[in-house]
Amino acid sequence: MTAKPHIMVIEARFYEDLSDALWEGAERALTTVGATYERFTVPGALEIPAIIRLAHLAAEAGQMKKPFDGFVALGCVIRGETTHYETVCNESARGLMQLATDFGLCIGNGILTCENDEQAWVRARANELDKGGGAALAALSLIAARKRLVS
Repeated sequence: MTAKPHIMVIEARFYEDLSDALWEGAERALTTVGATYERFTVPGALEIPAIIRLAHLAAEAGQMKKPFDGFVALGCVIRGETTHYETVCNESARGLMQLATDFGLCIGNGILTCENDEQAWVRARANELDKGGGAALAALSLIAARKRLVS
């Protein structure tokens, strides 16, 4: 019997209601396949790559009882009146991609980058575009592909 994947779900809680909606979709996707998961929260999207790297470092050092097979990044960035939006969108995505490519981590990116609240809600709701569930499925897909490649 193959062990079910163990996933770290990281939520940026800057927009708490949107984060809850993204979590609903991710949890449903993970539960459907029987994956185990641990939920972590951070203040914003820029902190997500940092906590994933901290978890990876702890696993490499043998300091985790059960290392994570994959990661699901959940959050939302909504355009405001300053250039901060561009920085947060670009750097959070770059950080996740760098972790994936440099360390071979299986990361589902569910950080929404939207122009307004309406766009964010359509993407976040599990009964609409379900980007939280999609991010969980992306991480699970990468884990399955890694198992195929490594076996």
